[in-house]
Amino acid sequence: MSIVTLATCSLAQWSLDFYGNLNRIVKSIVAAKNLGARYRLGPELELCGYGCEDHFLEPDTVDHCWETLEMILRTPNLTKDILVDVGMPVLYQGVLYNCRVFICDSKVLLIRPKLYLADSGNYRESRYFASWKTTRRIESIILPKCIQDATGQAQALFGWAYLRLNDTLLASEMCEELFVPDSPHLSLGLHGVEIFANGSGSHHQLGKLKQRVDLIRSATVKGGGIYLYANQQCCDGGRLYYDGCAMIVCNGEVLAQGRQFSLDSCEVISATVELQVVRSARASIHSRCEQATSHRPYIPEVRVDFSLTHPPKRGTFYTRRLSQPVEVELCELEQEMAFGPACWLWSYLRRSGASGFFLPLSGGSDSACVATIVAIMCKLVMQWLDRADPRVVRDVKRIGRYSETEDLPRSSEELCKRILYTCYMQSQNSSPESRDLADRVASTLNTSHSTLEIDAITSEIEKATTHALGSRRPRFRLHGGTAAENLALQNMQARSRMVLSYAMAQLAVWARDSPSQEKSENADRSYPSLLVLGSGNLDETLQGYFTKYDCSSADLNPIGSISKVNIRGFLVWASDRYEWLVLREVAESEPTAELEPYDEKTGRQRDEVDMGISYEELAVMGRLRKQHLCGPVSMFRRLLGIWGDKTAREVAEKVKRFFYRYATNRHKSTVLTPSYHAESHSSDDSRYDPRPFLYNVKWKWQFSEIDSLVAETEEEMNA
Repeated sequence: MSIVTLATCSLAQWSLDFYGNLNRIVKSIVAAKNLGARYRLGPELELCGYGCEDHFLEPDTVDHCWETLEMILRTPNLTKDILVDVGMPVLYQGVLYNCRVFICDSKVLLIRPKLYLADSGNYRESRYFASWKTTRRIESIILPKCIQDATGQAQALFGWAYLRLNDTLLASEMCEELFVPDSPHLSLGLHGVEIFANGSGSHHQLGKLKQRVDLIRSATVKGGGIYLYANQQCCDGGRLYYDGCAMIVCNGEVLAQGRQFSLDSCEVISATVELQVVRSARASIHSRCEQATSHRPYIPEVRVDFSLTHPPKRGTFYTRRLSQPVEVELCELEQEMAFGPACWLWSYLRRSGASGFFLPLSGGSDSACVATIVAIMCKLVMQWLDRADPRVVRDVKRIGRYSETEDLPRSSEELCKRILYTCYMQSQNSSPESRDLADRVASTLNTSHSTLEIDAITSEIEKATTHALGSRRPRFRLHGGTAAENLALQNMQARSRMVLSYAMAQLAVWARDSPSQEKSENADRSYPSLLVLGSGNLDETLQGYFTKYDCSSADLNPIGSISKVNIRGFLVWASDRYEWLVLREVAESEPTAELEPYDEKTGRQRDEVDMGISYEELAVMGRLRKQHLCGPVSMFRRLLGIWGDKTAREVAEKVKRFFYRYATNRHKSTVLTPSYHAESHSSDDSRYDPRPFLYNVKWKWQFSEIDSLVAETEEEMNA
């Protein structure tokens, strides 16, 4: 029997961290060999990190990748008796390619360039790489001097091909190639390839893992085969969190699955499979056999004198257990909202050198959601701390600034108190209810909490402005002021909170530490500060319902691409899951900015009244704008069919209001805090949603057409 043990992994690679990336790759190869594997698959561009962006255009990046590969090849016995598949950029004939490099016994067997590049949403691969279009021949590449010295090879094979091993056929499929309609595995499978390997760099997005699992299962269920999937795991330097979840699938059944949300820097999984299972499954599918004999395109092959099957040692057959199917683990939406941003925050925190987070806590659902995510992050960290993971122990000691004589935290609540500082920034317009909710959220989550007054600061700003503008004192609308005065007074409060947030973040750790700790600090070294967390949600971003450079301006925002509807659902889930009961109260409270004075007639300022659109409606409109690519007219047409309880005139009014506010405030998106990418209708201007920020906000052509459609609809209804 032909039994093979195969390994794949999820690695916490970091862009341009060549030493760290090398160490994790070596660790994964050693782990794969210890599991008995004779093939190891790694993530996409693992030598340099996937998110290098314009650093890919620097020759240094490519050179350092070759130097890293040289160290792998020169490490004694590391690649002996194992086929290693690594990802790196390769410059060939003046063109940069995203490649897989197959090595074994300190030799380069094949360099396989990517056929189809990822160029939508968060990805801009064609800015850096070219796709390989020469699919019917294989060429030679001159290897760099360092690789020549390490391997004794002057050249290596370059191109799209499969490996013909002594006992099976194996081929690569790279990330985006799994998602395209005509995936390479289709032709390769008909050609007889039995093992498919996908080294990927796939980010987390709500619900995306199910799509990934379905595609991988589909790749093998119709035509048989073994499919290995590797992925990055962590924040590698940007807004994305790569969610790991390495997998091995055989004939549509999952044999091994890694964790989706993990603090592990190197997770290796393996499966032991009988190749005859693939062969018999294929032979039993008559339609597949007919296609294989009639449709066999020429695909180059590379012969490799190496076997994946285990050497026929006495007793091996009986002692090596075959892997059995496992139940696929898929998180609920709320779990993804909790653990994805939590892992991203921890990865960013430990790599940034900061000593924790500072969060303005308003008593509303958005800031409560951010605080909850940090509290859940602390629970995840404690799981690894309880296992005495040396890397996590080291990180907790540094981030929490624990001295050698101090005990490490014994609970997530202790850790949260140490690294999360919250503050209720009160003004004369704040309500007792909001302060009470903020205090109770802080108490429930056990944050280091404080309260400060901002009226003295805003009063001084107002006085300075009044003096500069000829003693004209601005008034709120409630007191007879114009819309301009009313907005300016609101923004003074909001922007003062941003200034105070950064002041508090820089001084909070210093204020907590004892004088002896302060004296022990190197006087020439800057004192560690906190990362300021923002709490603006996706819907507010779409409408520009926030003040530019207020406390939405921060270092990080874990909920910047999450809708208000999902935030409310998450708070209810967290309330039930962790018995943080105050979170349900927060979720059910009416959203308010509390920047205007209380009006006895209309009550408190309300977000949805100010915007003229409910958060539920905004979630629908946001998806139509981004996912369904709707402009004003097509959105109006679609919403007529979706919102059957509204008249055409009501729908038109909301669509016009949506696009007017979107266009008027789009400039604010250019300064948005880097936000965790979570939902597919994110409005992140700098990466995910590259639309203009200066519009003709009247939309005369589009709105006129909507008016005509409203008139036609009303005429038909009245006929």
